[in-house]
Amino acid sequence: MRTRTPPLAPKLSDNVIHIVLNDFGEKLGRAFLETDEAEADEFTIVSKIISGEYSNPVRVVAFNTAEGWSRDVTEDIARSVLERGESEAHLT
Repeated sequence: MRTRTPPLAPKLSDNVIHIVLNDFGEKLGRAFLETDEAEADEFTIVSKIISGEYSNPVRVVAFNTAEGWSRDVTEDIARSVLERGESEAHLT
């Protein structure tokens, strides 16, 4: 009888995780920023971009390991930033 070994990575929830590639300039270059899993959803990433928490976001990647996919969502996030920015401007 074979013993089952646990997976190397824990099974994540079915949530979509977003990570941001930020450009820190010529000297420092680009890097994907660490993001708490609880703050890696689309709404929070858009909020952080609007608030200036990312100095120069150049790409956003979404992935879901449970479903086995990833994709570049930069244009979708940029559209959401513009839409939220416009709607928040109307509130002030």
